[in-house]
Formats: sequence, C-alpha cells, structure tokens
Amino acid sequence: MIDFAVQGIKLIGKVEKPFVQDHLSKQLIRTLTKVALNYGEVQGAESNKDVIHRMGLVPKELKESRFNLKTQIKSDLLKEIDKAHLALKEGQELVAIFGQSIKTAKLK
Repeated sequence: MIDFAVQGIKLIGKVEKPFVQDHLSKQLIRTLTKVALNYGEVQGAESNKDVIHRMGLVPKELKESRFNLKTQIKSDLLKEIDKAHLALKEGQELVAIFGQSIKTAKLK
C-alpha cells in the first residue's frame, strides 16, 4: 500500500510536490496529535469497557502515523530521515505497549 501511494506521489511530478508535502504533513500532524488526545480520553474513561474502546483508538492513529511517515520517507519528502526512522521505531514500540495494555484491560 505504501509503495502504491509512493507511485502516485511520484506520478504527480515535482511541480505538485509542495502540495503533496503539505497534504501529508497536515495529515501526519492530525494523527500524531490524536494519539495524545485519545490517550487523554482513556484517562477520563468511565468504565473498563470505555477504557478498552478509547485505548483501541490509540494504536489505530499510531499505525496511520507510521504509514504516513513511511510514505513520506519513500517519496523523499522528508529532510531529517534519521529522526523519521526514530519516530517509526517509537511508534512501533507504542503500538506494542498499547496492544498489551488492551489485553490486560480485557482481563479485568
């Protein structure tokens, strides 16, 4: 899927690169901030079922953020590749942490 998106980006050409960069960057900001906002909602959950539901939204946004980063990396849209790779690694670790937290919450 990422390669398919990259193909589309590369088909657009250099003239449209600022548009693509702007679009993906805004989308990335939305998903990254949703991670924190959704986690904040977990802390205000009213029941264990609500905790599980709200916590399930966090990995979804993390995964979307990771796909976005991978797409931007493969499309040569990012200048700081090392930082992008660190963010990818941290995102994967957070997905694993939340996955385990959801499993634990389901046992209660």
